[in-house]
Amino acid sequence: MIKDITIGQYFNGKSVLHRLDARMKIILTVVFIVSIFLCQNFWSLGLMVLFTLMTVIVSGVPFKMVLRSIKPIAIIVTFTSLINIFYVRGGTSLVDWRFIHITTNGVFTALFMATRIVCLVVISSMLTYTTTPTMLTDAIEKLLSPLKIFKIPVSTLAMMMTLALRFIPTLVDEIDRITNAQKARGANLDDGNFVQRIKALVPIIVPLFVSSIRRAVELADAMDCRCYTGGPGRTRMKQMKFHLRDFASLFVILVLIAGIVVLNYYFGAVLVK
Repeated sequence: MIKDITIGQYFNGKSVLHRLDARMKIILTVVFIVSIFLCQNFWSLGLMVLFTLMTVIVSGVPFKMVLRSIKPIAIIVTFTSLINIFYVRGGTSLVDWRFIHITTNGVFTALFMATRIVCLVVISSMLTYTTTPTMLTDAIEKLLSPLKIFKIPVSTLAMMMTLALRFIPTLVDEIDRITNAQKARGANLDDGNFVQRIKALVPIIVPLFVSSIRRAVELADAMDCRCYTGGPGRTRMKQMKFHLRDFASLFVILVLIAGIVVLNYYFGAVLVK
């Protein structure tokens, strides 16, 4: 399961999505997240699913890699779906046995929420799949630059956010390496009850913390050796510029929002949010 976490990884490609300005991609991702919560029925949600599939196809990222990003959230999706199935009332009764009451509204809400979560994860993953950590840092710094008037260290915040995102795959590989090393020493990490499994994680967590701290110190020393300060005076090899394709992508997302509004108007709110 740990090895399936792909958030923070970059997939090298030359698609239109890769060539978009990183600032625009962040803006589009935020707008998509907001727009998906505007969906009030399966018609508008279906439009979002179609847009998500088209985005994956255009990006050129393999579907296998996208599915790996969905796999770690399977437990969350399942748990959320079960809660909605058993606790949402209304509609036609499907199961009515003792304390178990399942209605059509519960089933529909479970499907609605599960689809919404999957779309959010896929689109959010597309941001890191198609944007290098350097460009992502510069984009975050540019978008947060108005906060400089409040004496907020924007460049430091952007670097911290990007490094945290960038080192997720590294930590995942580190966990896998430590787990294999402990198993080679005879550690039993898969059997036993819940408490025993929690205790079995101690030989993994302690080396992971030590390795993470050591890696952070080495990274800080490397940045000091290269005289990295960030902020004023920092130059960039690649300057960010908006192109026609960036505004075209913004127009597409605006058309998508308009389509959601129209579908909500004609078909109404079928499910509660």
